[in-house]
Amino acid sequence: MSARALPILMYHHVSPNPGLVTVSPPTFRKQMAWLREHGWWTVGCDEVSAFLDGEPLPGKSVLITFDDGYLDNWVHAHPVLKEFGLSAAIFLITGWIGDGPVRDATADCPSHKDCMAAARAGEQARVMLNWAEVAAMRHAGTAQFHSHTHSHTRWDQLYPPGAARLAALAKDLAASQRTLSERLGGASRHLCWPQGYYEPDYFAVAAAAGFDTLYTTEKRVNVPTGDRRRMGRIVIKERADTWFARRLALFSSPFWGGLYVRLRGA
Repeated sequence: MSARALPILMYHHVSPNPGLVTVSPPTFRKQMAWLREHGWWTVGCDEVSAFLDGEPLPGKSVLITFDDGYLDNWVHAHPVLKEFGLSAAIFLITGWIGDGPVRDATADCPSHKDCMAAARAGEQARVMLNWAEVAAMRHAGTAQFHSHTHSHTRWDQLYPPGAARLAALAKDLAASQRTLSERLGGASRHLCWPQGYYEPDYFAVAAAAGFDTLYTTEKRVNVPTGDRRRMGRIVIKERADTWFARRLALFSSPFWGGLYVRLRGA
């Protein structure tokens, strides 16, 4: 049976440091084990594009996503994905990813709060992936990489509505595409909005930069006839077992997922 809807899971951190947008390593492992034990198939973003173009996917298909590109994605998520033969899409803040050696399992992975503080202090190299780790994950088949913009800036907070805001966004997206092309050998069609924020005017800017499939933080059921500029994702929490299973069941069903979204709100 082919998939009628595609659940997209949204993670940021897999880390032993609890807090905001963080799943612990034991919980992440339980969730990935559940996917494997129950016959779920992880897809990549290009397969998402094909699904939206009308090509079928297996009935139990799911896209796993990570936002930002933190070091713990390599240290704690990558080994689990490799263990279970699964893969994820990581949306990189391309301007925050630098060079350096591949780090090992003893590398410190700070909390989300500390990661943000390090980024503001210009210490991204300490808390984010580097290009060597990106290459290692690509080689292992545990992750592919797309854009989360170049600077993770909320341009609406810096410019009033109008041409200056859109020009700043266009420059940022162009820098992200250029970086992806230089580092990974090709641009991407896939863009995830920082903090899930976008405006209708942003769609044309994204399209001009080469992005046609856009990912949000909204609750939406992703069906082949849906709006590829507003891909919905499921915020994954520090919970496993029945909670995790229910989310997969809901958002793989156009009827039940649609009802849930209407009752709970987007």
